Amino acid sequence: MVAIEAIEAEKTISQIATEYGIHPRQVRDWKKEFLSKCHVVFDESGKREKEPKRGLQKAYKKIRRG
Repeated sequence: MVAIEAIEAEKTISQIATEYGIHPRQVRDWKKEFLSKCHVVFDESGKREKEPKRGLQKAYKKIRRG
């Protein structure tokens, strides 16, 4: 949830960190980790996406849909 809020960028990293009582570095790390692995999270076939960039695009579409 924290990573998704950071990706949406409606709040600053500092605002998100304060809201959750964590260090801003942790928010950045979770965001970076989520973005590097989201193609796996949102892959509906259960298989790893051969093209991570394509998987990232799919993930952004799903996030926007809510």
